[in-house]
Order: sequence, then C-alpha cells, then structure tokens
Amino acid sequence: MADAFLVRAKWVVPVEPAGAVLDDHAVAVREGRIEALLPAGEAAARFAGYQTIELSEHALIPGLVNAHTHAAMSLMRGMSDDLPLMRWLEDHIWPAEMKHVSPEFVHDGTLLACAEMLHGGVTCFNDMYFFPEAALQAALEAGMRAALGMIVVEFPTAYASDPADYLRKGLELRDRYRDHPLVSFCFAPHAPYTVSDATFRQVATLAAELDAPVHLHVHETADEIERSIAEHGVRPLERLRRLGLLGPNLISVHSVHLDEAEIALLGRHGCSVAHCPSSNLKLASGFAPVAALARAGVNLALGTDGAASNNRLDMFQEMRTAALLAKAVARDPAALPAHDALRAATLGGARALGIEAVAGSIRAGKSADLVAVSLRGPELVPCYDPVSHLVYAAGRENVTHVWVAGRMLVREGKLQNPSFSGLDTRWQMWQNALRPHADS
Repeated sequence: MADAFLVRAKWVVPVEPAGAVLDDHAVAVREGRIEALLPAGEAAARFAGYQTIELSEHALIPGLVNAHTHAAMSLMRGMSDDLPLMRWLEDHIWPAEMKHVSPEFVHDGTLLACAEMLHGGVTCFNDMYFFPEAALQAALEAGMRAALGMIVVEFPTAYASDPADYLRKGLELRDRYRDHPLVSFCFAPHAPYTVSDATFRQVATLAAELDAPVHLHVHETADEIERSIAEHGVRPLERLRRLGLLGPNLISVHSVHLDEAEIALLGRHGCSVAHCPSSNLKLASGFAPVAALARAGVNLALGTDGAASNNRLDMFQEMRTAALLAKAVARDPAALPAHDALRAATLGGARALGIEAVAGSIRAGKSADLVAVSLRGPELVPCYDPVSHLVYAAGRENVTHVWVAGRMLVREGKLQNPSFSGLDTRWQMWQNALRPHADS
C-alpha cells in the first residue's frame, strides 16, 4: 500500500461531530495519518496523485476499540461453559492458568485473538492478562493498536511473585515501549477481591504520577459486593473512592450492580465504564444501568471481555446487545441510540484509554485506523440510515477492509499479514493441553 491514498465511500461516519453521516466523501491518508476528510469530488481534484480505493456500497467508520478483554483467553474459548462466575474461575479457569499460562501461551492466544478482532473491525484492544510483553509482541506482529495492562494481584503466578514484582515488571515494560506509536499502558489491578488496600494505594499514586488509566473489574457481581461489605465494611466503589482511585483515569469494567449514588459518583469523578453486555449475560452477572450512567455523564466504552466468557471478540455484537439491553433496562426505546452505541465502541473506548487524540474518530491529524463495512445484500437493504444498520443489522462478516495507522490489514475480508500463518497448528496444540480442564 502506498504511503498516500484516498478511501472513497458511499458513507463516512466520522463519529466526531456526533451524529454526522457524510454521503460520498473520501478520507485522504498520508504516512499513516488522516490528512483530510472531504467530499469525494474535491478529494479527487486535491489529491489527484493518490491511489484511490473505491467503496461504493460501504460505510467507512473509525476502527472499533475493544475496551476490555483478556486476549490470550481465546485459547479457552468454550471451556467449561454455563457455570456461575466463581465456580467457573475457581474450578476451571484458574487451575488451567496456573498449569499452562506462559509467555508462549499468551503470545499464541493473543495472536489468535488479534486475527479474530481484525476480521471484525477491531483496531485497538485494552488487554488485562499475565505476561503482557508476550501480548504486546503478538499485537505488534498483528499490526494492531494495543493498551497493555500492567496487571496486579496479591497471589503469586508464573508471571510474578507478589504485588511489587507485578508492578516492577509492568513498569519496566512500559518504560521500554511507552514511545511506540501503537502501544499504550494501563495499570490493571484485577479486582477489589484480589487486590489489597496497600496495593491499591500504590497503584493510585503511580497512576497519578504517570497520568495513566487504571483498568479493573468493579461491581461485576452481587457476590463481589457482599464480600466487600463483609471484609471491608463498605461496597467496592466506596472502598476505591477512599483509596483515591476514582477520577478521569478510572476504567470501571462491568459496573453492573450500581445504586443511584454510585452512578452519580462515577459521573462526578469523570470515570469511564467498560460495558461488556455479552459477558454479563453469559455469566448471569446482571444488567448494567447504561442509560443512567450516560445521563450522569459517565464516559461509556464497550468491551467483549475474554473469549472464555463471551465467547466472541465481536464488537458488532456488543454494540447491538448494548443498545437493545439499554432500552429494555431503562424501559425507554430512545436509550442508547445507534449513534451513541457506535460512539461507545470507538471514541468512548479511545477516551477511556487516554488515546482520543490518536484514535476513535475520523478527523484530520489522527491515525488512519479505519474500517469499511459493506452494506449490500438482502439483509442490509434498503438502507435509510447507515448507522442504524451498523448497530442493528450488520455484523462482523460485513467488514471488508481494515487499516491501522494506514496499513491495510484486512482486504476484501482476508487477513493480509503473514504473521497469522501457522495459527492452526498452535491452537490445536493448546487445545490438546487444556482439554482436561474443560472436561473436569
């Protein structure tokens, strides 16, 4: 692909400004960045020397941002399904991780996840898992943008021995890669029930010093809240507030069980919520109060969670499910309309990760992270509103082209990167190793 090219589409949905749908426009890309967004006729005259990619039946949107996942857990897809969260974790997932998780496991699982996500128009993902350097290497091989979680838990694993060791390794990785254009970092204390007050205080101090996001599971289940009250005397969010973690850098994942005061608290502190509707449904965690969060001014992002608890890394499914659930929970058909769902899947995620100056919308100066979605075929016509179709009718199978920083990674639905060759052999090897944990 040339360093300079035009993408001309039937519709361009830039996400900024909100609600905009531009007919017959083109995006000019030069050296990986968006140079201009303008009517197609003007673009042809102004950029006459640029290669032109014609997408006459497509909507062009910003790359989707998966704001919460555990990418390596793609290797555990479908393992021990249909169990309560803690039984699933304690009897199946955690024992499998203790035995098998290694840099090789994380690399191969993350590369598999990247292949799936790119096919579905995801250009950036926020990861929380062990051996983040292996995940980082897989993401870079895939050509994707990634926010790497500097994970912290209290117990030892194959990756680190104690909280100090987790933080040291995460910070060293950040120091090595913090200037890489496709890489950013978040502190990732796993959850209130796996992290101590002392560790949370240290994370809060470091996050403030480095102006880095803090990404953790919060109020995912009713059991988590009951446990916090028993052990700490307060609900998890109040505990986090007392420890100094509430603020614009907080990415509160799931946030299902919230009362009105907690919703207002998240809004008042400028927090983000990474809403994972499919995972919440599959694990029977409950229904997040999305409409109320939006009214309170909370920045809403969307995530898939890991493939072990979803079982798809499919942001089109998350947009549709989030929009439909929001209406049912609020008993309001106007809750989370299509444009807002798309914004949550793009700019909302970028804002939560602190990369909204780079990604999340189609605007001059930003990285050319772009996705073309074909809106042709009997299931997608007639089209009165392309954004409605993107959220309620289209799916990841309609993604035809994906660019990250101007590099075409999917063309006519096919992955272009040779790094994905050999994946079949690798996932089969890991399936054989993990099968006993699925059958137990």
